[in-house]
Amino acid sequence: MEWVLKRNCSISPRQLMAVYASLCVVSFGIASYFWAHGARVVMFFAWVELLGVAAAMLLYARHAGDRERVALQSGRLVVERCDGSRTERVEFDPRRVRVECPDHAEALIVLSARGTSVEIGQHVRPGLRARLAEELRTALRDAAVLRDEGWSAQRR
Repeated sequence: MEWVLKRNCSISPRQLMAVYASLCVVSFGIASYFWAHGARVVMFFAWVELLGVAAAMLLYARHAGDRERVALQSGRLVVERCDGSRTERVEFDPRRVRVECPDHAEALIVLSARGTSVEIGQHVRPGLRARLAEELRTALRDAAVLRDEGWSAQRR
């Protein structure tokens, strides 16, 4: 089983670059017209504007791929969190994981076992976090039952 929790981005980084390129063409076209007619300061403001827009778009593009991946596979619970250029990976023994969903809606879900903990649910609407926590608990419980039944069947 796998849960992929990611941002709901309306535009991909590639599309964002196309929008920025078209914005540059239009803005520099207008600034060039004014430059040719003696208003040289317009070009300076066009550069300042486009550099500011570029900074904002780079920040957006850097975090457009942020995600959290929770996978129950091969007897392990694997949690991967990607935030900008930083990736964090934590593995748990599913039999020992505690899933905590705090009472207030803004808090994140905490997965913990043996002194290690990780918060997930940053990209999930606050009202749906309790449902996700319950889904995780159920999947962990079902995996433990299946593993125990498989183990006892093999011993016979």
